[in-house]
Amino acid sequence: MRSLPSIIHLDMDAFFAAVEQAAKPSLRGKPVIVGGLGGRGVVSTASYEARKFGVHSAMPMAQARRLCPNAAFLAGRFEAYRRASGLVMGLLRELSPLVQPLSLDEAFVDLEAGPYGPVLAEAEHGTGERLLLALAEDLRADIVERTGLTASVGVAGSKLMAKIASEQAKPDGLVLIEPGQERAVLGPMPVRALPGIGPATEQVLRRAGLNTVAELAEAGEAELVQLLGKAHGVGVHAMSIGLDDRPVVADQDAKSVSVEDTFEVDLADRDRVLREVEALALRCVRRLRGAGRSGRTVVLKVRRFDFSTLTRSETLRGPTDDEAVVVETARRLASQVDITGGVRLLGVGVAQLADYTQEDLFAQAVREEAAAEAEAGAGATEEEPEPVEEQAAPVRRWLPGQDVRHAEHGPGWVQGSGVGRVTVRFETPWSGPGRVRTFRIDDPALEPARPLPLRPEWPGVEDGDGAEGVGDGPGEG
Repeated sequence: MRSLPSIIHLDMDAFFAAVEQAAKPSLRGKPVIVGGLGGRGVVSTASYEARKFGVHSAMPMAQARRLCPNAAFLAGRFEAYRRASGLVMGLLRELSPLVQPLSLDEAFVDLEAGPYGPVLAEAEHGTGERLLLALAEDLRADIVERTGLTASVGVAGSKLMAKIASEQAKPDGLVLIEPGQERAVLGPMPVRALPGIGPATEQVLRRAGLNTVAELAEAGEAELVQLLGKAHGVGVHAMSIGLDDRPVVADQDAKSVSVEDTFEVDLADRDRVLREVEALALRCVRRLRGAGRSGRTVVLKVRRFDFSTLTRSETLRGPTDDEAVVVETARRLASQVDITGGVRLLGVGVAQLADYTQEDLFAQAVREEAAAEAEAGAGATEEEPEPVEEQAAPVRRWLPGQDVRHAEHGPGWVQGSGVGRVTVRFETPWSGPGRVRTFRIDDPALEPARPLPLRPEWPGVEDGDGAEGVGDGPGEG
């Protein structure tokens, strides 16, 4: 454990929604919800304005629409998020070579390994803390200057406490936890505040009368090992007393993304198992998207009533982060597993990771609309199709939030589409709120475009209103 709080945890505030507000002046200060827009979509990120209505991440999009019907509901634009993330991570690497990204919007930094390390090593304790606070404040100011986005930063002597501090700092704040204050800070918190304690572990602890971190510490290592097993019990006890010596690992590249749940009562009903697998698959995709990645192999993990564990996997033709694809594959794998006797744990993961590809968003939208059309036509009387002399051009699809460029009006973004029309608001990140115009969905003057930078002075901005390559290549969502 360190005597100086030289580890920081940075967490961007409502990152995806904040990027959308920064890119779209008309949405600033208004509720914005980013996520899957189909019938089974879920919220990826909600702005703080939307959170006041009870909207939160992982909520079904249908519920979010009921709670906050006047919000702007947008599909994700992961190229824009990656661009903003790259700028933030670049600022972190100016402070230290030891930067451990956890996702596009979250990272640990070891300041002792950076250029200020020698100064920190020689400084008195009070002087060192003031320098660390100044570095953290400068970092937050630099992020605002470069991106227009805000970040919350925690400063502490360990990764555990730095993350706890950044949570306390939200939104747009800075909190320092002095080494030696770990137990005082952690004690009143619920057990779920500790990493690695999910719903199933929480229930086990609750049945044992352990509801707060202080109660975990008082229970002792032996009792926690008895309740949770050796590895988990030892780790939870160490965290409960504020012990965490994990190093910051630079550019740690995950080989897979996965989630799992242990059930209080073994599941023996096939339909219940498939529903749980579907929920896990959706959570896995949210985590995958949060890391800005896609994957090629879907993996199912099943632990049966006798503690035997088996895995099944299927490799797709290409990497994806499409909810429908991952859910369908995971359900197909689960349907092949013998659940006689019951299942105590299920997990879904995605492996063979790759960088996110935007085409998946458009492919998903097309599939959703095709499925809806097929469902609407189900049961209709089949008729012999009339001969078609000339094949019609494919219908163009426009997603809410999508970047576009019009030959006459310039850059803008899609507010919505339907009944053969698409509505576009023409504005840039550095303009004021723009005007709204409506076009035919097949208007040849309207083209998909790449996201604009959030600041006009960034490299790639041409003539004050565009970015290199705008209007070229496939559309980006």
